[in-house]
Amino acid sequence: MQRDFRQNIWDDSLEENLQCFLENAVWEDLGELGDLTSLALIPNGIRGRASICVRHSGIVAGLPAIPLCLSKFDPELKWFSNFKDSQYVEAGTKLGEIVGPALGMMAAERLLLNLLGHLCGVATLTWRFVDAIQGTKARIYDTRKTTPGWRKLEKYAVRCGGGFNHRAGLYDAVLIKDNHLAFGTLPGNVLDSEHGGFVGSEQAQSGHSDHRITAFSLAESVQRARLYLTNLLSEQQNLEQGAPFSEGQIPIIEIEVDSLVGFEELLAARPDIVLLDNMSPEQMEKAVQIRDKLASETELEASGGITLESVRAVAESGVERISVGSLTHSSHSLDVGLDWEG
Repeated sequence: MQRDFRQNIWDDSLEENLQCFLENAVWEDLGELGDLTSLALIPNGIRGRASICVRHSGIVAGLPAIPLCLSKFDPELKWFSNFKDSQYVEAGTKLGEIVGPALGMMAAERLLLNLLGHLCGVATLTWRFVDAIQGTKARIYDTRKTTPGWRKLEKYAVRCGGGFNHRAGLYDAVLIKDNHLAFGTLPGNVLDSEHGGFVGSEQAQSGHSDHRITAFSLAESVQRARLYLTNLLSEQQNLEQGAPFSEGQIPIIEIEVDSLVGFEELLAARPDIVLLDNMSPEQMEKAVQIRDKLASETELEASGGITLESVRAVAESGVERISVGSLTHSSHSLDVGLDWEG
């Protein structure tokens, strides 16, 4: 396994992200007037106890979020649990108990269950994909097809299910896709040959550069990306601003292809990863054979409409990575309920 993308764990940065999420979510539910139903029916000062139970079996994810969520409604609410994220639980399992003011508990119920149910759902679907490829060398990765505002949380849930995280955002790695390659064919785009990037036509006319590009080859696009990142790293170090990338390494460079035309030439440019988009297992197997012969250090990633039914055949083609958008954009929430105990 070569270099990988940064992986999400439950840490301070994830908690900061959750705090921002909760600020909006609490306002969305309570507005300025609060929980009108509970305020009308439950006397102030009443305390109670409730348990959180799973109605269906699955993988637990998001338990560290519960006390943070509860504190937004009432700091006196306390959470007690002996379970940890990534555990498999059977239907009917009681994950833990909430104790404290009843008004705060009732106000927190829906947000708490939405959060926990969704993260457990992502983790459970990921676990099913991971289980389906047991015995192969492939690993399951998520994508950026995440719910706005939920990305760190959803990617954390993927890790709870045994999957791995792809890039966190556009800033985190280079992923050259068909539209990036098509951009080189548009009129008025001018290559800054010194820095490896483009300038607009107005800058070009002012003498910035007159090297026009008509199209990229796959290998050229990798080379240009590497040049840009190398120069960026060098500039930051010269300005004594510290390395912009972790451990002073340039980010991973990945490129997407939808056929094996030019594949051998591409491998000569040594991208970190080649993404095989919507290829058949037979095409992937051929790509693996070519890669093993010419550039064994480059990893191959399969992507495009991969399902639980098809993922095993994809993994058996020999690719190292399988990215699955449905982990986050199509997972079903695990049925989680709050049961009042008085």
